[in-house]
Amino acid sequence: MPEFLDWSIIGPAFAAGLIVLSTHVPLGQEVLRRGIIFIDLAIAQVAGLGVIAAYALDWDPEGIQVQLAAVTAALVAALGLNWTERRWPKIQESIIGVLFILAATGGILLLTGNPHGSEHLKDLLVGQILWQTWSSLLPIAILYVFVLAIWFGFRQQLGGLKFYLAFAVVVTASVQIVGIYLVFASLIVPALATYGIKKGNRLVAGYIVGGVSYLAGILLSVIFDLPTGAIIVWTMVATAMLAGAFISDKRAS
Repeated sequence: MPEFLDWSIIGPAFAAGLIVLSTHVPLGQEVLRRGIIFIDLAIAQVAGLGVIAAYALDWDPEGIQVQLAAVTAALVAALGLNWTERRWPKIQESIIGVLFILAATGGILLLTGNPHGSEHLKDLLVGQILWQTWSSLLPIAILYVFVLAIWFGFRQQLGGLKFYLAFAVVVTASVQIVGIYLVFASLIVPALATYGIKKGNRLVAGYIVGGVSYLAGILLSVIFDLPTGAIIVWTMVATAMLAGAFISDKRAS
């Protein structure tokens, strides 16, 4: 095995991707069904705004205060979006877009004058998946086991507010390990690639598309020294296009 393929780094990174996919594939299919595509991007950006606010207050980046700031911001956004969906359902997607741009620009404003501002912003957008360790992933894995148990056990009861709150918690945790771009890609791209497949098979196909994408992207990143988050997004879209073409051919035949 080539020396540059250090599985002590690749292993946790790939596991991080699989952990994110475990919740984002089923949630993504639900988001696509509801037609609120940008909710993930908006709530992830709001969670990031909470993290940036914590940085602006000089809180310990590794402290619990930062995590609380992120999840609080995301939960407030979820409550707000649940309210707007009930009040203005026809323009909900537009409202989500406005929330995203406010959170994105708010982060830039808060980082003004911060000598490490661009570094913090980059970490939030593309994540640091290669820096994950088994111990750092364990709490998130445990959280997602509970989320998945609730999702598959009580899915019919997760309408409205409960869906938004569960979504906010999941997205906040995912942003911390893979960044905003990969959170959005993991939610939407596998769902788009498997659109039209029967319900049970679609979930499995979504996991396969996502898993192959993460592994291929991580390997390309390590081999060619490319930004990991960015190349995973590209490999995910490429894999999704191939999967979509294969699925279309199968249906045509």
